[in-house]
Formats: sequence, structure tokens, C-alpha cells
Amino acid sequence: MKISIIGGSGFVGTKLIERLQDESAYELLNIDKAPSTPYPQISQIGNVLDKDLLSKQLSGTDLVILLAAEHRDDVSPISAYYDVNVQGMRNTLEAMESNHITRIIFTSSVAVYGLDKDNPDESFPADPFNHYGKSKWEAEQVLQEWYKSHEDWNINIVRPTVIFGEGNRGNVFNLLNQIASGKFMMIGNGKNQKSMSYIGNIVAFLKFLIEDRTSGYQVFNYVDKPDFTTNDLVYHTGEILGKSIPTTHIPYWLGMMGGYGFDVLAFISRKKLSISSVRVKKFCAVTKYDSKKAMNSGFIPPFSMEEGLRRMLKAEFGK
Repeated sequence: MKISIIGGSGFVGTKLIERLQDESAYELLNIDKAPSTPYPQISQIGNVLDKDLLSKQLSGTDLVILLAAEHRDDVSPISAYYDVNVQGMRNTLEAMESNHITRIIFTSSVAVYGLDKDNPDESFPADPFNHYGKSKWEAEQVLQEWYKSHEDWNINIVRPTVIFGEGNRGNVFNLLNQIASGKFMMIGNGKNQKSMSYIGNIVAFLKFLIEDRTSGYQVFNYVDKPDFTTNDLVYHTGEILGKSIPTTHIPYWLGMMGGYGFDVLAFISRKKLSISSVRVKKFCAVTKYDSKKAMNSGFIPPFSMEEGLRRMLKAEFGK
């Protein structure tokens, strides 16, 4: 089976290639606008916005895994979310059709549900609050419409929550780094639950879909359980690193005021800052999601949440 991973030079794609490369049943191709340092021999420079080139690159492919996305909080211009995430989906589907490819796995996001929802499952109505979530939901709608006239296709959509793991430099790393350094400041009471996904389990689930969900149209939330609160993360980080971690609590309203202040500073300076009102809001929100469908599918996560956290902390902080 030839698998083309679009957007495979990033964190998830690199770990997925690492997971699949030793399988003799798979021939892998990574298509990305950025080069892949670990896997240059199977990578080609491409872009979901260049449909003609993409069509040529997908020749001979049996299955497409679409990871490419604009996902940061501070993408500018805003239209880039919709160009890459929505038009990129249309271009990918048309390039697939021209090559008679009928299987796709698409990584969407739990951002389609919005914030502070009551443990939504896959049937929960979409209510995204930011352009990333809105563009991911629009991309899913493109897939829904496509399937109406392509019922012989196999479409699997995965909505992962925030992903963490060794080598990731995203929001979870930044949070754990602040906790581990003792420079962490808790905004709010810390009792808000945070659904998370360990990278080793995410790529194992993608492999499960490749091998076990080969027909039909399916949507899966992906969340590793249990859901830690922010207080839990502080506790487990201190326990794993063997240190007492003091935390300073400040009220939510004061944290939001500070976030708005950084928004103004970022606008004036034209620089991307690590603190913003959106990030404060996301930090304090309850982001808890239902993953019964994925966990009842026959898939067994190879790592517990605690083990995933331990592996990341040991790799990143040398303890």
C-alpha cells in the first residue's frame, strides 16, 4: 500500500512516519511545503494550494493522510486558515479523484465544538469559537458534501484534542516548561479539566484506522483518559520531576485583562507574543471531550496518560 502523508514534516507527521516506516506493507511519501529533516528520502516539496503539482505527486497512491493545516492562534492574514484548511481540502479531493484514490484520513480537531462544552461526543453540534475551529469545520463539511456523490470512498475523520509528547513545542510543552521551571502562574482556580492526547497513542490510532477502518464514513474524537485538571498537571509534573512546585493563583478577570494588554502590545509592535487574550481564555476553559467511540472501536492505546506525561517530561527535562 502506498500512503501519501500531506503535511508530514510536522510533529504528528514525523512521529507517524517513524511508526509506519518499518512496516514492509507500506510505501510512504511525505508531501509538505517544509522539508523533512528526519526523512528527506521519502519527502517531496508540495503544497495543498498547488492542485496540479499535488495531482502529479499523488500518482500511484492508495491512501491519503491529510495533516496539513494552519493551526496557530496568531496566523495572519486570517484568510490563510480558509485557504489552507478549506480550499486545501477541495484541492486534495480533486487531486485524489484524478488519480482514482478513494481512501482518506483527515485530522480535524475538537476545536469544531468550541469552548466550555459539556463533554461533547461526535454527534454534538459544531460551534467553533476561532478561525482555526471554523476552518476545520468547513473542511469537514466539504468532506460531508463530497461523500454524498462518492459513497464508494472510505473517509475517516479524527478530531484529536491538544496533542503532547516528546519533541513537541506547542502549548502543552510551554505549560509544562513553566511548571517545571517554577515560573508558573495559575490563572483561575485550576479545577478546569483538560482533555489531552499523547502522540504515541495518536499515531497508533491512525495506524489502526489504516488497517481496520477500510470502508464507509466515520468520525472519531480522540482523547486519552483520564482528563487532568490544570492542578493535576502541576501535581504530576512535580511528582515526576521530584520537586515541589509553588503556584501563584490570580483571578480569571485579572488574567484576561493582562491578555488584552498583550493583544494591544502585539498590535502596536507587530510581533507575535506568547501571551494573548485567546490563550488565556483557552487556558482557563474546560476542554473535556467524549472519546467512547474511539475507545469502543477495538483500538487499545499503548500508553496511559501518566506514562505519556512521564515520557515527555523525562525526554524534555532530563529527569
